[in-house]
Amino acid sequence: MVPHLLRLSTVPLALLLAACTAAGPAREPAPDTGSPPGTSAAATASAAVRATPDAPQRRHDPRQRASSPPSPSVPSPVAVRFDTQTLAALDRQPVTAQVHRTTLQCEGVPLYDLLRANDAVPEGTLRSPHLARYVLVDARDGYRVVFSLAELDPGTGNRPVYVADRCDGEALSAEDGPVRLLAPGDVRAARSVRQVEAITVVVAP
Repeated sequence: MVPHLLRLSTVPLALLLAACTAAGPAREPAPDTGSPPGTSAAATASAAVRATPDAPQRRHDPRQRASSPPSPSVPSPVAVRFDTQTLAALDRQPVTAQVHRTTLQCEGVPLYDLLRANDAVPEGTLRSPHLARYVLVDARDGYRVVFSLAELDPGTGNRPVYVADRCDGEALSAEDGPVRLLAPGDVRAARSVRQVEAITVVVAP
């Protein structure tokens, strides 16, 4: 009698094991996102971003750059030639200037034209880094003066400065020559250098 009951009780157990094996391992229930059935995760995330009222909006700042552009290379110093042949190739102009209470009637070439003839300044509008360059003028007696390229440039400062080699109809004497500067726009003639020995274009440190 007992063996018959054991055979009957094993039938439902075998059926239960077979059903569990076919169904596979148990799965955890998916979290409730509140989204309707069939909504993808990407769509749900996008909707969450749109629904956030305080999400910061970044605006592009045109002044910000990933890196600063490299500055063009500018030679320094640049020695300027002002020999007779170089001056003769440029347009000459009459110049009237007051120097130490004496009015001089001279002729020469604009200093800026001389710089261009020596390829010491670029053609066209003067831009950075040339705005940080200056002209150093040395006299034979050790006197020195400077002019910035910006004040000499016709499109920027437009200050006329001349390299003169003749005054009052004659070539300059050894006391004043071989060439001199005349800056008629200066209030005081402190930069109207005589006995000019060297003209150099330099980049400011």
